[in-house]
Amino acid sequence: MSRLLYRIGHFSGRHPWRVILTWIAIAAAAFLLNQSYGGTADETFKLPGVESQKAAEALEDKFPQETVSTSNIIFHSDQDLTRPDVRAAMAKARTDLAAIPHVVAVSDPYDARGPTLSEDAQTGFTTLAFDTTDKNTAAQADAADRATEPLRAAGVQVEYDGGLGYAKTAEEGGISSEMIGVACAVVILALAFGSLVAMSLPVVVALVAILIGFSAIGLVSGVMAVPEITTIVAMMLGLGVGIDYALFILTRHRQNLANGMPVPEAVGRANATAGLSVLFAGVTVIVAITGLQLSGIRMLTVIGWGSALMVTVTLLAALTLLPALLGLAGRRVNSLRIPFVKPKPAYNPRSKSSRWSAKVVAQPIRYGIAAVVLLGALAVPVFSMHLGFPDAGNDASTSTTRKSYDLLAEGFGPGVNGPLQVVIEMNGTAPAAIDGVGQALKDDPGIASVDAVAFSPQGDLASFGVTPTTSPQNAKTGELVDRLRQDLLPDALSGTEDNPMVTGTTAMEADLSAQLQERMLWFLGAVIGLSFVILLIVFRSILVPLKAALLNILSIAASYGVLVAVFQWGWGAGLIGLDGSVPIMPLAPMLMFAVLFGLSMDYEVFLLSRVREQFQRHGDAKAAVVEGVGSTARVITSAALIMIAVFGAFVLNDEATTKLFGVGLSVAVILDVTLVRMVLVPAAMSLLGRHAWWLPRRLHRILPDIHLEGDDADDLLLPTPVPPPDLAATAPGAG
Repeated sequence: MSRLLYRIGHFSGRHPWRVILTWIAIAAAAFLLNQSYGGTADETFKLPGVESQKAAEALEDKFPQETVSTSNIIFHSDQDLTRPDVRAAMAKARTDLAAIPHVVAVSDPYDARGPTLSEDAQTGFTTLAFDTTDKNTAAQADAADRATEPLRAAGVQVEYDGGLGYAKTAEEGGISSEMIGVACAVVILALAFGSLVAMSLPVVVALVAILIGFSAIGLVSGVMAVPEITTIVAMMLGLGVGIDYALFILTRHRQNLANGMPVPEAVGRANATAGLSVLFAGVTVIVAITGLQLSGIRMLTVIGWGSALMVTVTLLAALTLLPALLGLAGRRVNSLRIPFVKPKPAYNPRSKSSRWSAKVVAQPIRYGIAAVVLLGALAVPVFSMHLGFPDAGNDASTSTTRKSYDLLAEGFGPGVNGPLQVVIEMNGTAPAAIDGVGQALKDDPGIASVDAVAFSPQGDLASFGVTPTTSPQNAKTGELVDRLRQDLLPDALSGTEDNPMVTGTTAMEADLSAQLQERMLWFLGAVIGLSFVILLIVFRSILVPLKAALLNILSIAASYGVLVAVFQWGWGAGLIGLDGSVPIMPLAPMLMFAVLFGLSMDYEVFLLSRVREQFQRHGDAKAAVVEGVGSTARVITSAALIMIAVFGAFVLNDEATTKLFGVGLSVAVILDVTLVRMVLVPAAMSLLGRHAWWLPRRLHRILPDIHLEGDDADDLLLPTPVPPPDLAATAPGAG
C-alpha cells in the first residue's frame, strides 16, 4: 500500500495541474448536478414496525385530509381577544393568510364548533394548513408577518410555531458555525506552521472536499429522504478530519524538505508514510460510522452513510489533491512567514511533551490511576441520562417558537404542546364500545382533555386526540403512554378483537428508546470488533487494539457524563445559550459513539505508528513511547485544537440538538488528546513494555505486514531520528 501511495504522491507532485484540474472538474460537476437534481432535507422520521409508526401510518391512510402540513399562529393580549377591534383585525388577517402560496385552509379561533381560545380569552391560535410537506420558506413567513400586521396594530402579540416559526428564526440567523470553525482553524494552522502558504493548503483541501461531499449528499437527498442533521454531522466531520488529515501529511512533507529531498520525492514519501496512517485512520472512522447501519433506524443509517461519504471524499482529497498542491507550491510551501512565529522541530528531546511523557513512563501507575479516576468521575452522570427529543420549549427564549410554546402552555396547559393520538383498528366493534374508551380516557388523571372520536369513512378506524396534563418532556407523560398501552386501552376493549395503538411524539420516543436498547449491544460489538481487527492488522498486536478500545470507551463515557451534567442538570447551560435543561436526543448516544470512536482511533494510529516505528529501530519499548509522544505531540495537539474549534463553533447554533453535538464532540476530543493520549496511552504502553507488540505465531503468519511509516522495500523510511532521551535523566527527581 505504501508503494501505491508513494506513486500517487510522486505523480501528483510532478504533474500538479493534471490532478488539480481533475478535482476542479469533479467539484464543478458535483455542484451543478446538485443544483439541478439535488433535493432538500427531509425531517420525516419513521420507525418501521413499531406501534407508534403503525398508528401514524393508519391515520395517514384513513384520514389523509388531516395529515397535511400545518403551522400555528398564536395570538396573545392581556386584554380580551374577543373585543370587536381584535375580531375585525383577525378576520382581515385570516383572509390575507389564506392568500399565502400553498395555504389551503386557515382555522377560525372564534368558531363556535371548536374555538381555539383559552378560558380567559387572552390567548388563542389559528392553524394554517399547507398543500405540501416541504419546509416553510422565509417568503411565507414574511407574508404571514404582513397579514398579521393589523393584529399587532390592535395591541396583540403574534408568534409562530412549527415550520413558519423556524423559517422566521432561520431568516434572523447570523454568522454560520462553519465560518467560525474555519476561521479558528486558520489561526491554529498559522501558529502551527508560521507560514501563510502552508496554513492555506489544508483549508483549501478541506473546503474542496466539503463542496463535493455536500453536493453528493444533496444528490442523494434527491432520490431518498435525508434528514437535515446528516448535513450538520457531515459538515462537522468534513471540516475536522479534512483539515487534520491534510495537516499530518503536510507536516511530514515539510520534514522531508528540511532533510534535503526534492519536492516530488518529499511529496511521495509524505504520502507513503503519513498518508498511509491517514488512510487507515480514515478507514477506521468510516467503518465506525457505517456501523450505524446496525441500529435498525433508517435516520441513523442515512446519517452514518452520509457522514461516511463526506469522510471518504476528504480522505481522497488529502491523498491526491494535497500532494498536487504541494507539488505546485514547491519549496515555497514555507514562504510568506508570519512574524513572531518561529518553526519548531518535530522532535525535541527537551520539549515539554517529551519531558512530560518521560515522567509518565517513569511512573505509569501514579499517572494512570489519576487519569482513570478523573475520567470515571466525569462519567458518573451517565447513569442518570434521560433520553428525549428537544422541542420548541428548549429553543432560545428570544425565538418566536419558544414564545409560542410558552404562550400555549400558559393558556391551554403544558400538555397541548405534546398531544397524543389513540388509534383503534376496529373489527366489527359497535360505536358504544368506542364511546366507553373515550370515557375511560377522560377518567384518567394524567389526561387533561379528550377530543371527540373520529371515525374513518369506512368505519374501520377510530381516533381520539388526547391532551396530557404534563409537558412532552415530563416523565409522567411517558408513564401515561405506558399506562394507556398496558392497562387502560386493553381493559376498555376487553372482549373485542380491536387493536388499540398510541402515537405522538412521546410514544415515538418510547418506541425509539426501546429499539435502540435492543440494538445497542450489536452495534457496540460490531464497531469495536471491526476497529479492533483494523488496528490488529495495522499494528500486528493483540494488546494495542485492546488497550485502544478500552481507553476509547472510557473517554467516550466521560464525554457522555459531561453532556448529562450540562444539558440535563443545567450546569453551565447558560454559558452555551440554553435557558434550562434539555433532554439527550435518543439518537445522540449511538451516533456520537460511532463518530467519537472513529476519531479517537485517528490519534491512536498517528501516535502509535510512530511509537512502533521507533521500537522497531532500537527495541527499547519505554524510549519508543517517549520518542513517539515527543515527535507527534505538536502535530496531534494542533489537529485536536482544530477539531475542538470546528466542533465547538457549532455550540453557537440556536438549535439545542446542534449544541449537544458541538459540546459532546469537542469535550470528547479535549479528553482524548489530554488524559488519553498524553497520560493513559504512555502509562499503558510503559506497563506493557515489549509485550505490547506481542502477536501469536499463527496470526503472525496470517496477517499482512503493514509499515505505517513507510515500506522498507521501497526505502521510504525517513532518516534516523534524534537519539532517544535518557529516561533516567528526565524522570522526576533525576539529577
